[in-house]
Amino acid sequence: MSTPSITLYTAGTPNGFKASITLEELGIPYKTHKIDFSTNEQKEEWYLKINPNGRIPAIVDHSQNDFAVFESGAIMLYLCDLYDPKGTLVPKDPIQRSNVVQWLMFQMGGIGPMQGQANHFYRAAPEKIEYAQKRYRDETVRLYGVLERGLSVGGKKEYLANNTFSVADIANWSWVAVAGFIDLDLNEWPHVKEWFLRVAARPGVQKGYAVPDESRATMIEDVVKKLS
Repeated sequence: MSTPSITLYTAGTPNGFKASITLEELGIPYKTHKIDFSTNEQKEEWYLKINPNGRIPAIVDHSQNDFAVFESGAIMLYLCDLYDPKGTLVPKDPIQRSNVVQWLMFQMGGIGPMQGQANHFYRAAPEKIEYAQKRYRDETVRLYGVLERGLSVGGKKEYLANNTFSVADIANWSWVAVAGFIDLDLNEWPHVKEWFLRVAARPGVQKGYAVPDESRATMIEDVVKKLS
């Protein structure tokens, strides 16, 4: 296996955290390029050659002929496939792997899109649209209930898949970390709250959410203090 040499293109968002936390948990060396949303850097031609969708995150693996990967879930799986031979974050056993991928896809298809839209209508929309706020917040609440069941049905679980820390936890945690953006209180979901604090205590997670700058780290640390 070649020594990885990776550039991460990112910003302080949940999807960005997914990539940086995975890199930190796997101990993969990487450089960071912070994408400047204020100048629409993500839409510049040089970046669109890396990520045609013009979003973050993306990586370029210089040890693999400058191979580019976009979409946060795809980045996580790529890094684990190439640089996690022991299967610490994505198991090699097909059944255990499926358990992990199911929860990863749950975040990609559910929590990410729904909570992302809720964030927009609560914080960025030029006008207040109560229907949109309620629709996306209510669906996010429902999805947090799914997380609560996943962590409690059949006995209390420390982690979402196989009761072992994995990319499933990284992906979902990165969005739960910003639940306060839409005024969600994790005390409403006691198992989710315990899981959130457990994951937040990991050194790799703490290093990852401080990328590309400390602003989000301070916010998340404040959330942890309030919940502890």
